[in-house]
Amino acid sequence: MYFHTHMAVREHSHDDGSSVWKMAQRQGSEESVEVEKEDSDVENAGAEEYPAGAEDDFVDYEDDFEVCDGDDDDSNNEPDSQEKSEELLPAQKREIQEIQRAINAENERIGELSSKLFLKTGRMESEKESWADANNSPSRAPVCGIFVDFATASHRQKSRSQALKQKTRSAKLLRLIDLDFSFTFSLLDLPPINEYDMYIRNFGKKNTKQAYVQYNEDNVEREIQTEDIETREVWTQHPGESSLVSGGSEERVVSDATVVPKINTPRLSSFLRAACQVVAVLLEEDRLAAEPSWSLRAEDSTLCISDSSSQLNTSLPFLQNRKVSCLHASRVQRQMVVSIHDLPEKAFAPLLDSKHLLCVWDIWQPSGPQKVLICESKVTCCCFSPFKAFLLFAGTVHGSVVTWDLRENSRIHHYIRLSDCFWTFRTPTFSTDGILTSVNHRSPLQAIEPVATSVYKKQSFVLSPFSAKEEMSGLSFHIASLDESGVLNVWVVVELPKADIAGSMSDLGLIPGGRIKLVHSAVIYLGDSISRKDSEFWGDTQTLSFKFLPSDPNHFIVGTDLGIISHGTRQDLRVSPKLFKPQQRGVRPVKVNVIDFSPFGEPIFLAGCADGSIRLHQLMSEWPLAQWDGSTEGHAVTSLQWSPTRPAVFLVQDDASRVYIWDLLESDLGPVAKQPISPDRLVAMTVMGEPEKAGSSFLALVLARASGAIDVQYLKRQWTTPEADEQSRLRLLLQEALWEEGCSRSDEHCQKSVFT
Repeated sequence: MYFHTHMAVREHSHDDGSSVWKMAQRQGSEESVEVEKEDSDVENAGAEEYPAGAEDDFVDYEDDFEVCDGDDDDSNNEPDSQEKSEELLPAQKREIQEIQRAINAENERIGELSSKLFLKTGRMESEKESWADANNSPSRAPVCGIFVDFATASHRQKSRSQALKQKTRSAKLLRLIDLDFSFTFSLLDLPPINEYDMYIRNFGKKNTKQAYVQYNEDNVEREIQTEDIETREVWTQHPGESSLVSGGSEERVVSDATVVPKINTPRLSSFLRAACQVVAVLLEEDRLAAEPSWSLRAEDSTLCISDSSSQLNTSLPFLQNRKVSCLHASRVQRQMVVSIHDLPEKAFAPLLDSKHLLCVWDIWQPSGPQKVLICESKVTCCCFSPFKAFLLFAGTVHGSVVTWDLRENSRIHHYIRLSDCFWTFRTPTFSTDGILTSVNHRSPLQAIEPVATSVYKKQSFVLSPFSAKEEMSGLSFHIASLDESGVLNVWVVVELPKADIAGSMSDLGLIPGGRIKLVHSAVIYLGDSISRKDSEFWGDTQTLSFKFLPSDPNHFIVGTDLGIISHGTRQDLRVSPKLFKPQQRGVRPVKVNVIDFSPFGEPIFLAGCADGSIRLHQLMSEWPLAQWDGSTEGHAVTSLQWSPTRPAVFLVQDDASRVYIWDLLESDLGPVAKQPISPDRLVAMTVMGEPEKAGSSFLALVLARASGAIDVQYLKRQWTTPEADEQSRLRLLLQEALWEEGCSRSDEHCQKSVFT
């Protein structure tokens, strides 16, 4: 319930003014006391009725109350009051003024109490509206007190209840809403500006423009006392793409130009290299003819089976007191051979005493090796690249595979001065030692062979083995390495497009500046396929040698220490026969030291054993076509190779320092010639020959002696030049041997069946 208090003071007459003013003053004080009491009661009741937790349910009506002091009415009645004040005495006037001041002070105090009770937002607006209504309504009497606007209060109550509902709903919805921060996006991408844009931004909008001006300050004439030099302008173009490559006058007269014929530079370079090689060979022959001692020494070393011979110059300082352990000849470039030298018996040079040496020779230039290679570990086997002799691969006793690129510039290798002459000792281009530990060999290597294909044989080469035509970018082929535990690794030889003189961070086995590296391709474990139940008594099988079939490099054969030869493929396909056995029954602890396929396309191969036996096998038969047991008188066969010039001839070396020449067309029972090597014993042998040239073909034996000397024996013509229809006659002989072998096997089978 709201209360309206109205207090007014009226003045009736001049006589009873003092009493009236006193009554009004008393009544005003009583009413003020009542108003204060009512206000305090309202506050206490509100505090008791509405606890602190129910503040949201309280409706504030503070804006609906207006305080009016009746100033306008007082202002309107000022003329009357002035007229009456003029009629009153001065004492009465002072008394009336004091009453008015008391009433005004009381009204102000009541207004302050009401404002303290209803402190809410919008107080000033409600006061303005209440004052505006009071001024605009003429019927409202000048009153002093608190007024209530019920329409505004109802409107505000509805607005606040609606706001309360919206606030409650928003609070409930906020509990259910979960903001998604799964993606972000850029609102602004402002890249930094460069110096020129900054300059244009700062100074380009000020009506300025950049311009370049040439002042011709350098065109200054000076007087000199020397004679003028006659000059003439000429021009040239390099490389010359047409016949007109240079000119010589200011008028550009075409007739004054020099016409130079176009030159085929690669062809000229190839011709010069080949010509230089021929000149070098002729100079070697002239040098040998001019040195009688050298010629006499060569004649003294000529064997009975040879027409002539020559010696490689192994008396060089770095080859002194070094024994030769192995020889290998290139199958493509027939005049190239490599010799492997052991550590020196006496100290010579500190930088070389702990290194094993490999020398690449050209037998037409025996005065010195073409290249000298060094290796940290002992080399057990080696081979050339299958299409040109500019890459050399070697296997070591520690199981690593090393590669030399003979085309590399000598400046990236070691120089050593020996006997007033500088020699280049080449370090390996790539080595698998210590870097490919997961796939590298863990046993000494027994053999390393290139995987040759027929496409290599169709390529033509110039005489020099290191000419420019070998710069075949992107060359890639396979090589295979076999260790004694029966692990056969296949490697891919990769040529890098560009050499890095700083070295490679990924290919740690590659020398800085090298371009050839090896990548492991496949591994084949031969021990499981070779081992048999009846060989358990002899322990683990040891593999000694292997060869790829020339007509089909997918097939290979492996020699073991049990007298048997294993047959397999790189794709692990089933083959027949799987094993090649000797004529004797059972497994014997006989090592198959060497194996060699016929180079004339026949599917036959020879096998030399440690007991001195030599077997001739055909690839389709398990048993040998022929076997010779007593040809070496029981001495172990250490080397065996087919002749590259005659299909029916092959050569054998045994550990008794003897060389045997076999000619199957002349005799299939034994060798046709035997040559003992003494007193300097034979330690290694390889066969070289040139079958393509019928008129100038040669067959040579390269022999390494125990003293470290190496000589070349050119065999007699009867074992060099092929006979008429030799290959067809050999095929007929092989067919007869195969028929006899089949008959003997059938007879043995019949005897066994009868016996059983």
